[in-house]
Formats: sequence, C-alpha cells, structure tokens
Amino acid sequence: MTEDPKGKIIICRCNDVTLKEIEDLIEGGITDIEEIKRLTRIGMGPCQGRTCIPLVISIIARKAGKKPGEIPVPATRVPVRPVMMGVLAGEMGDDDEE
Repeated sequence: MTEDPKGKIIICRCNDVTLKEIEDLIEGGITDIEEIKRLTRIGMGPCQGRTCIPLVISIIARKAGKKPGEIPVPATRVPVRPVMMGVLAGEMGDDDEE
C-alpha cells in the first residue's frame, strides 16, 4: 500500500496541516471555514492565515462546487485583554511595565 501524496502537501506551514486533513474534513461534511479553523488551527499560527486561508478557501470552493468569493473569510479576533507589544515580541514578561 502506498502513502497518499496529499498527506505530504502542507497547506498550513505554521501548524503542519496537510491537504489530506482539509479534504478529509470537507468530505466528512465540514465545509464551514470557521469549523475547519477550530479543528485544525489553520490561520492561528504566526502568519495569521496569510498563506493557508486563501488555500483552504480554494479547496472548499473546489470541493463544494462554489466560487472562492462565495466562501466567507474567517473572523479575526483581537486578544481578550490588551497586550503590550514587548510581551508579544518576547522582550518582557506578562507582568512587566515599561
């Protein structure tokens, strides 16, 4: 038995999500990009979906027989509380103040 080559095609480099994983979810009836995002963490890595979200939209559109423009872009969410840029950059701790 040979390995499915779709299992080696990476769609989300930040979270190592493959084409096979995305297609398996769609074939299982999950075509909502928000649900796919929650299940696979696409769009939640350092690139914030700049690479994977357009790819996943294209895959959903192809599999569902729709145009990519018909697939809604997932919602972006801000942090629950304000976070200082130094914390995000790793230059200071959560409790430090400058």
